[in-house]
Amino acid sequence: MSAVAADAAKIATRGRGRIGDSTLARRLSREIAGEVLFDAFSRGRYSTDASIYQIEPIGVVVPRDEQDVRRCIQVAAEEGIPLLPRGGGTSQCGQTVGEALIVDVSKHLNRVLEIDAEARRARVQPGLVLDHLNAALKPHGLFFPVDVSTSSRATLGGMAGNNSCGARSIRYGTMRRNVRAIDAILMNGEQATFGEMPAKPGDRENGSEPAIELTERLLSLGQREADEIAARFPKLHRRVGGYNIDALTGNTPINLSHLLVGSEGTLAFSTAIELDLQPIPPHKVLGVCHFPSFYQAMDATRHIVALNPAAVELVDRTMIELARDIPLFRATLDRFVVGAPEALLLVEFAGEDHAAQLHDLARLDELMGSLGFPGAVVEAVEPSFQSAIWEVRKAGLNIMMSMKGDGKPVSFIEDCAVPLDDLADYTDRLTKVFHKHGTTGTWYAHASEGCLHVRPILNLKLEADAKKMRAIAEETFAMVREYKGSHSGEHGDGLVRSEFHEPMFGTRMVRSFEEVKDAFDPAGLLNPGKVVRSTRMDDRGLFRFKPDYKLRPLDTALDWSEWGSLGGAVEMCNNNGACRKFDTAVMCPSYRVTGDEQHLTRGRANSLRLALSGQLGPDALTSDDMLETLKLCVGCKGCKRECPTGVDMARMKTEVLYQRAKKRGVPLRERLVANLPRYGPWLSALAPLANMRDRVPGLAALSERLLGLSARRSLPLWRRDRFAPVKPETGNPDGREVVLLADTFNTYFEPENLRAAVTVLRTAGYRLHLAQPKSGGRPLCCGRTYLAAGMVDEARAEARRTLEAVLPFAARGVPVVGLEPSCLLTLRDEFKVMLPGAQSETLAGQAMLLEEFLAAEHEAGHLDLDLEQLEPARALLHGHCHQKAFATMPALETVLGLVPGLAVETIQSSCCGMAGAFGYNAETYDLSMKMSELALLPAVRAAEANTFVVANGTSCRHQIKDGAGRTAVHIARILEQALGERI
Repeated sequence: MSAVAADAAKIATRGRGRIGDSTLARRLSREIAGEVLFDAFSRGRYSTDASIYQIEPIGVVVPRDEQDVRRCIQVAAEEGIPLLPRGGGTSQCGQTVGEALIVDVSKHLNRVLEIDAEARRARVQPGLVLDHLNAALKPHGLFFPVDVSTSSRATLGGMAGNNSCGARSIRYGTMRRNVRAIDAILMNGEQATFGEMPAKPGDRENGSEPAIELTERLLSLGQREADEIAARFPKLHRRVGGYNIDALTGNTPINLSHLLVGSEGTLAFSTAIELDLQPIPPHKVLGVCHFPSFYQAMDATRHIVALNPAAVELVDRTMIELARDIPLFRATLDRFVVGAPEALLLVEFAGEDHAAQLHDLARLDELMGSLGFPGAVVEAVEPSFQSAIWEVRKAGLNIMMSMKGDGKPVSFIEDCAVPLDDLADYTDRLTKVFHKHGTTGTWYAHASEGCLHVRPILNLKLEADAKKMRAIAEETFAMVREYKGSHSGEHGDGLVRSEFHEPMFGTRMVRSFEEVKDAFDPAGLLNPGKVVRSTRMDDRGLFRFKPDYKLRPLDTALDWSEWGSLGGAVEMCNNNGACRKFDTAVMCPSYRVTGDEQHLTRGRANSLRLALSGQLGPDALTSDDMLETLKLCVGCKGCKRECPTGVDMARMKTEVLYQRAKKRGVPLRERLVANLPRYGPWLSALAPLANMRDRVPGLAALSERLLGLSARRSLPLWRRDRFAPVKPETGNPDGREVVLLADTFNTYFEPENLRAAVTVLRTAGYRLHLAQPKSGGRPLCCGRTYLAAGMVDEARAEARRTLEAVLPFAARGVPVVGLEPSCLLTLRDEFKVMLPGAQSETLAGQAMLLEEFLAAEHEAGHLDLDLEQLEPARALLHGHCHQKAFATMPALETVLGLVPGLAVETIQSSCCGMAGAFGYNAETYDLSMKMSELALLPAVRAAEANTFVVANGTSCRHQIKDGAGRTAVHIARILEQALGERI
């Protein structure tokens, strides 16, 4: 190690021992406008990324602007503490974790600064997410072509730091090829622009003296080491290991930004990135090639690439099987997977001429036939079908990580790249290495470039498997060198691969890497330990599951046996950050309005894991900090469906609230809301008195002071004419049977919805049973209000009453139908974990929303509803979060489509923001409204006055009324109205 390097190592360790330093936190709070997060929970949330590592940071800063970044750099330099830039925190190799001051640019430094459509260039801030950039570029007919699978949350700064590649790199290249310039701040505080160098040396004198000195030093290194670089760097596109010092050589214009690309935040702090753009291909087609063996798929790749496709992506049998178990992907898999192939290759052709692409598909089919696989190509020409297939592929990592249990596909050799001619041989030999060590591997991704995401299945809680990881890594990298491949082909170096640079590139090259690091960052403070001077990749002290990691025993209220324990369910979060997306699906509403890691499914899961393993203290699970962590979880269950690893944060919140209630009790407001089903009969009888809160001046303000119920929010109106059927049965005594389970909310607040459902079912000729308590008394209840307060024992009691009443019908195969999504779907979900066993499973199999029942009857040819055309002939439809989470929206759209001439438009929205009591509480009212303003309320306001607004959730209807002044109706009311004269 050089003297400079030795000094740098000493300086870098000066920040050690300053984790959570309150003095440093106070200084930062004084000097920056952004957020300073030094508490244990925040540090814990930022101690992991999507890698196997967990390192507690000194603290976290969320800068508001570039000036904040500059001040953070100054403070870090003066205090002698490491500094780590961070975007989406989805790194696979540990690049974004470290004992450093983490600077998270994703919340505020996320703007498109400039688009020059004519020159096909854009200038962006480093925290901008790729999908957001492409949304801004789409009106210009342009896109940024480095299409990583994490595009919904990957930031451009992180992509530049990793030298990301994506599925279509065979056509468009890596980030290095598509970055034109980078504005960055050095650790000495100097701002510099790194871009294409002037051809004449004399023209380089325009920068500051330190920048000129740095440039000359780098160019001198490139000239000196040109021969060594040419000899040692792999001749592959997918070579992202080490620093790109080959950018300092050659006859073409030297672009210094290419040296920063792939540097993982170790050289400078990027503040703006200039990108090259490409025109959006107007046409695409996709061929899904099926293979009976994995080896044959790998061997065929080199022949398929010769057809000049835009992408060739691998999906293996393990990924197919796991994806079939995920509701979000099951239907898509059924469309494009035929039989039981061992491997698939997704082959895309794209360009201007659709006829030419169809011809390419025909050539692909012909090629497959010549290789011995006739009729083995499933063609996807329709754009929506192609998109659905690509969504499965893009979720590859999360699908693989959906394996339950401690053994997981581990990322450490996942993106080695070899020449295509060697790909089949390499994968075959690597499989034998796995078998030698008593394991198997999962495979998917970039077959076109010889860069497969391969992950051996290991349990890194075990020392033996950590040793296996080391042995597999050494054998694999040796094999890659034998093929003259690259040990780092896409995801970067980080803590996983940096230590292997010396055998890959040689000692002299590694010394050159260190020379580059020292030239940019003499003190070694920028993200130390990455690319150069790394720790061992198998240092278990840096693992997420450290040698002393152990989940504490917990007597849970709900059944978590599917994952082994509550901790096992929490550990399913792999930190890949799918919950950070901002598309039109549900997950994660609170993050969408706050942008905070704390209010993200991933952030909450990390806090829970740390608490359950004792890393946040003995009482962390029931602490106020944990309550704050979960406070904005609205229980939408978007994560239950949209998180590919199935992290159900709504259920986890219920468990935590139960554990807290055991120790601290339940607050008055929460008890009042929870017990609504029990006092409902009394207040409905006293409706005029019960409704005075919103009619008598001052009472709303008093309720806010005493109970925390927002004075700005109206309360539901109690009805004296509550739904209370006299007879337990109605309709056609000879008709097909169905049970109607009346929920608490429609019973007491909107009984006309239940009466409409009775009318519709009776008119359709059904023998309708109205669910009644077996032993009489107050109406049945699913227990939903109790679950929301953590009062699981009370919810379980309600569930038993309901189960006793309707199980005899369900056991005979009679559907049990309900109107309120959050209530009815509790029978399909929480009943099974409150009362696990065959009876709950039986009921869950028969529990259906009204629209699901009617859609199923219609498909089976049993539905007899002669509906009339309505005026108006337009309906705007909003789906309840649980309808989306349980995939019932298609049924709702189908049944509305039965009304003749009714044009239905579904609002592409997330949560309405009410979420039970969430929208009523004073402290969350503003966030409730922000959630609704993201899509729902603007769409309702924009609808013509004579448009039906349909929303099956009682809370959704309330939000629409309060926020947009429009009355939304349940589908039962629409169908009742469409019956016309038949009623």
